[in-house]
Amino acid sequence: MNEDEFKRFTDAAAHCEMSNAAFLAYAVDKAARDLTRTAAEIATEREVIDELFAARRHLGRMHGLFNQVAKVLNSGADAPHLDAAAEVVRSAARRMEGAADALLAHHDRGAPA
Repeated sequence: MNEDEFKRFTDAAAHCEMSNAAFLAYAVDKAARDLTRTAAEIATEREVIDELFAARRHLGRMHGLFNQVAKVLNSGADAPHLDAAAEVVRSAARRMEGAADALLAHHDRGAPA
C-alpha cells in the first residue's frame, strides 16, 4: 500500500468513526460476502479493457451471423425469432458502449485503475 492509499484508508476509517483495524475487518467481511462484485470492483483497467475487446470480438461474430441470416432471408426463408435476436444484440452493444464510456470517464478523471 502506498502513502496515498494508506491515507485514503485511514481517512475512510476516521470518517466512519472506526479504528483502522475495525474498518479493515468490516471492509474485508463486506468484500467476502459478494465475491463477484468484489472481483469486478478490483479488476485492473487492463482486465476491463481485455473484456471489452473480447465483447467487441463477440459482437463482430454476431455481425457475421446476421449477414448469414440476411442471405437466408434473401433466399425466401423465414427467421421467426430474428427481431428478438436483433434486440438482444442491440442491447449487448449498448451495454458495451456504456462500459467503454464509463471506463473512459474513469480514466479521464485520473482515477487509479
